[in-house]
Amino acid sequence: MDANADPAARPERPACVVNCVWYDRQARRHDIDLDAISDRIATGDGFVWLGLYEPDDTTLDKLQEEFGLHDLAIEDAHKAHQRPKIEAYGNSLFVAVNTAQMVDERILYGETHIFVGPKFLITVRHGASLSYAPTRARVEREPELLALGPSYALYAVLDFIVDNYLPIAGRFKATLRALERDIFSDAYRRSTIVRLYDLKRELTDMRMSVSPLLDVLSQLVRSPSGQIPEEVRLYFRDVHDHVVRVNDTIDALRDMLGTAMAVNQSLVTLAQGETVKKLGAWAALLAAPTLITSWYGMNFQGMPELDDRYAYPILIAVVGTVCFGLYRLFKRVGWL
Repeated sequence: MDANADPAARPERPACVVNCVWYDRQARRHDIDLDAISDRIATGDGFVWLGLYEPDDTTLDKLQEEFGLHDLAIEDAHKAHQRPKIEAYGNSLFVAVNTAQMVDERILYGETHIFVGPKFLITVRHGASLSYAPTRARVEREPELLALGPSYALYAVLDFIVDNYLPIAGRFKATLRALERDIFSDAYRRSTIVRLYDLKRELTDMRMSVSPLLDVLSQLVRSPSGQIPEEVRLYFRDVHDHVVRVNDTIDALRDMLGTAMAVNQSLVTLAQGETVKKLGAWAALLAAPTLITSWYGMNFQGMPELDDRYAYPILIAVVGTVCFGLYRLFKRVGWL
């Protein structure tokens, strides 16, 4: 069935099936149903691209029957908590990658499990993951490249996933710049250090998703498997370069965040030290007159200044002189 056909006439599919398409030798698109997959693979010269979102067990069992997938690969696809990896099962590959997207200023992570065979590509999305419809539309505009087979479609999916990490890394960079201005402001904000910690935690989570992709892409570039033709490996090298760029950005931001947190702590400590010095200086200024005047609270005779008519003016002048001298001293050393 042609892609331009009436949607109402397209095959009935389970709700978890986002797309099920057969591309012929001329890279023309034909919508098919799940039951026709094995027949197309057995008789056709193109390949099937099947897109699923959080499929149920029945659908996965159906896929195993239609594509002849390995039991271990299907078992991994059932679970949405796989680390990024690549596994070879006979003449097919299983690739697990983490996806990320920004939702309400938070990063949500999902997973995509990809099965690649000589005549099929299956993408199984779990959790937070953008649709691969734009990716399919892009490769359909490049029929000469789509004719390279499912390996080129695999490149397009991985490239789409990695490119979604770039704006998130850029957002982190902009957030860090804003936090740096708060760090060096005169007023201490507890929210600044909390946001720094949250940002570092988010970067660590992102690094755990991105870093393993380096090994996955390296294996695809060096893979001796016939599933990845030599002309397609050039494209995987490009994706690998993008992953290196994102990974290096994350490492640099994590280092800068560690430095920012240390600087923030140092500035807070310095500010507290300045406050303590000022309190100590004012305490010394108050201690001098308190010491002198406290003598007059003692109950005994023989204090010579009691009978002198100028005793109190002299005492006041002495106290004032002492306080003024202390004030000048603390001002010069920077305590006031």
